[in-house]
Amino acid sequence: MTETPQKKTEAILSVEFVEEQLSPNDLNDLCDATDAAIEAGGGFGWVDLPSREILESYWRGVVTAPMRELFVARMDGVICGTTQVILPLKNNEAQGHIVVLTTNFIAPWARGYGLAKKLLEEVERKISRDGYAVINLDVREGMESAISLYEAMGYQQFGKHPYSVRVKGETIESLHYYKVISQSYFE
Repeated sequence: MTETPQKKTEAILSVEFVEEQLSPNDLNDLCDATDAAIEAGGGFGWVDLPSREILESYWRGVVTAPMRELFVARMDGVICGTTQVILPLKNNEAQGHIVVLTTNFIAPWARGYGLAKKLLEEVERKISRDGYAVINLDVREGMESAISLYEAMGYQQFGKHPYSVRVKGETIESLHYYKVISQSYFE
């Protein structure tokens, strides 16, 4: 007997730019989603789970950092993923049109609903409205779903870093991508 794949239930999905400190419930949800992402191997730098105190401190710091912008994805009101945008330094006028995307993840339990794409689309809209023209990002080799998403959304690979990541004694290459979100900036 073959099993019929279960159809995903309808969920209320949203993405938002975080402009103020997270509520205690949101901070807890974000830490839970981060734990799940780290355990699944996509912990944006963490290899082992940090303590809850460290995670809470990290996320509070992100929200208050002047050169970072935090976007969160929600499923049924619960934070299940994020991405951060690192803004260019004010003294770097030559590269003032470029932002860097980092810590982009969706918790495993919320994958398959299109939230990663929605998150990127919202980031691109806001960054374009704010006058930036290019988004740079890197992703570890082997993260096929993320690589497929970036490429499907028009991100162009421009390089590889063979010594980028060390995980449990293994060196993993990372791929570097960019996307022009405002071609008129260059005309």
